[in-house]
Amino acid sequence: MLQVAIVGTGNISHAHIHAYLQFPERVRIAALVDIVPGKAEKVRAQYGLDCECYEDHREMLKQGGIDLVDCCCPPYVHAEVTISALRAGKHAICEKPMAASLEECDAMLRARDESGRKLTIIAQNRFRKPIRDLKALLDSGLAGPVRSAQVDSFWWRGHCYYDLWWRGTWEKEGGGCTLNHAVHHIDMLAWMMGLPQRVTSVLANTAHDNAEVEDLSMSVLEYPGALGLITASVVHHGEEQALTFQCEKAKVAAPFSVYASVSKDNGFPERNEALEAELKAYADGLPPLPFEGHDGQIENMLTAIETGAEPAISGEDGRRTLELITAIYKAGATRQAVTLPLRADDPFYTVAGIQAHAPHFYEKKVSRMELGGSDITLGSFDRK
Repeated sequence: MLQVAIVGTGNISHAHIHAYLQFPERVRIAALVDIVPGKAEKVRAQYGLDCECYEDHREMLKQGGIDLVDCCCPPYVHAEVTISALRAGKHAICEKPMAASLEECDAMLRARDESGRKLTIIAQNRFRKPIRDLKALLDSGLAGPVRSAQVDSFWWRGHCYYDLWWRGTWEKEGGGCTLNHAVHHIDMLAWMMGLPQRVTSVLANTAHDNAEVEDLSMSVLEYPGALGLITASVVHHGEEQALTFQCEKAKVAAPFSVYASVSKDNGFPERNEALEAELKAYADGLPPLPFEGHDGQIENMLTAIETGAEPAISGEDGRRTLELITAIYKAGATRQAVTLPLRADDPFYTVAGIQAHAPHFYEKKVSRMELGGSDITLGSFDRK
């Protein structure tokens, strides 16, 4: 049985704990770590766990007996915690975003390769049926090549959201809604279409004057033969998130939707219900997912460790997502189009470079250790 240590017991850790508890014959939560005194003990009592609690992940690693370290910390320590785990000979799971810079991503990949351990970066929406189906439909070629992609990463967060001590600063959160909310949708877009050739972006803070970072960004992506549009937001009521691909023969989208057109003699559209039926039948014929969301990704990682296979979502996947996000930040900060890939000598390759060049919209004046409650929203792709 694998022994896992969860480092960071904030809101997102509950999704991880729930996942591990689905597989009691395969994994045991052996340790909880949080820098806030008493916080790990509170979570241990909440779930009735038989585990050790620590305030420092380095002390936990010294004790031995851990096979897998799961990093659920704020972004600014993702690299530190994950690299420490890998160098200690542990497999590692790291929550999104992978790190605070591409330089840190590359250091994590080196630590993985040097240790021979496994690393996966959380992108749990790939283990949700609407997203799996959308990827499969695009790969099938039934709708034809993509002409336009639209990503609506719409979230809503109240003003007090950025009062939490690590949020709302470039130093600790590493960015705003583009990095920490749209990361989900940007990962899905990069999974389905790869990286664009060029990015143009605008960043703004329209409703949160207690944060340095953006709460709204809009970006245009240039692909060979296609354009993409990403809106990242925490000011959208209803959180109506969607990925929409307008292809040569049909539109395919998540939440699941298809619409196909053919041309009349005068160039105006006529609905192609036969192709729509074919697309729906293809999606309906895909096998069910045994586990979804965090449950699915964590089960995949357990299987990878047990069998020696590679996890479905790699460190390279996490880095690719961060590269597109970094390009968005560079384009928004410099007000110039950015060409990909980004090189190691780019000013935005490092944390220091990002902090030096990123726009600081407001000064963070409130820093609270806790906001209370663990009820959080993780996306809305199952909405009809």
